[in-house]
Amino acid sequence: MKKAVIYGGGNIGRGFIGVLMSESGYEVAFINRKPDVVNKLKEDGCYPVRYVLSDGYQDVTVKNVTGIDGNDPEAVADAIAECDIMSTSLGARALEAVIPNLVAGIRKRWENNGKPLNIIICENLNDANKIVERMIKEQLTVEEQVKFDETVGLIEASIGRMVPVQTDEMKDGDPLRICVESYGFLPVDLDGFKGEVPQIENMVPFSPFDFYVKRKLFIHNMGHATCAYLGNVLGFTYVYESINIPTVRVLVQNAMLESAMALSKHYGVELSQIQLHITDLLYRFSNAALKDTCERVGGDPARKLSPSDRMIGSSNLALSEGIVPVYISVGTAAAVRRYINEAEGLEQGEETAVQVLSEVSKVEKDSELMKLILGYYKMLLEEKPLEEILKVADELKHTSIGKVI
Repeated sequence: MKKAVIYGGGNIGRGFIGVLMSESGYEVAFINRKPDVVNKLKEDGCYPVRYVLSDGYQDVTVKNVTGIDGNDPEAVADAIAECDIMSTSLGARALEAVIPNLVAGIRKRWENNGKPLNIIICENLNDANKIVERMIKEQLTVEEQVKFDETVGLIEASIGRMVPVQTDEMKDGDPLRICVESYGFLPVDLDGFKGEVPQIENMVPFSPFDFYVKRKLFIHNMGHATCAYLGNVLGFTYVYESINIPTVRVLVQNAMLESAMALSKHYGVELSQIQLHITDLLYRFSNAALKDTCERVGGDPARKLSPSDRMIGSSNLALSEGIVPVYISVGTAAAVRRYINEAEGLEQGEETAVQVLSEVSKVEKDSELMKLILGYYKMLLEEKPLEEILKVADELKHTSIGKVI
């Protein structure tokens, strides 16, 4: 049986990648540092995944699995040396800690068989493949770096499946149970593979992959964050509560459509294809069973307001393609509001918002984008109803912005 190694046996590892690998006929070994997880995977040889919907759920059993102790470098290196495919799903902050084990496994593979190794990088991290490559090469000799370029493929992936923080209620008596949504496609960078591209269930190799990276960030992540920030404004706990408000739904949908039009023009992808993705996302955001909170989805607003991330990055792409981000800017204003609420020593006010957008988001003070976001921000401070904000946005979409603001 073909062997797959997944470095990281958490929510994405077990709740997504492991499922696809198992369904594709691989024996799946999860490298994990938690002894209880490793031992139970070894003992059971399987684990449950629950696909949750607003009106129920479906249980499946993921078979042909085992665990490897992440604290045992030799066992980790042996697994990497012998596998047919590998992936990481550790979380960006944990990547650096496992690089020595990855290097040891790659070296042992060169000694044993020299077969190409493809590693699918399933991390929520821009340019994850380049970052992992840099960290690995720092520990290789010049000769090894040449060999690495020839035999190791680092494949960037776009993780679209939403997996919430797992509660005891979700585990339902089994510590290995993962509750997830049913969406199961895995877009990956076709150009990253070395040798033959493996056949994996629902994996979508694509080139140029940057389209999928930006689609995830500027449509999925931006839309999800907008739901959360508007949910904060309305005092909601869960994302599904927010998106089920008609005004929020229209604002989020129109914001994602602005990104969709920009992506379509920039990458030459049919708009209708991206619109279908938006329709699917809006349905998925309303999944009450995921219990995804506005607090979590909107967390770390500084990162989400940074120049290349979901809020400002999507706005900049839209502007570069001649599209004014009228609706995206509503979500951005709500994100600024949350940022100020959470920052020490800052008070809500127009001057503070200008400071945040200038310093965190690098938005020019006299720019059209600054004026647009500030206009909505002031309305939020005045506690104007979202219906009124939507009306202003609709008018702006059909009017010269300079005359309105």
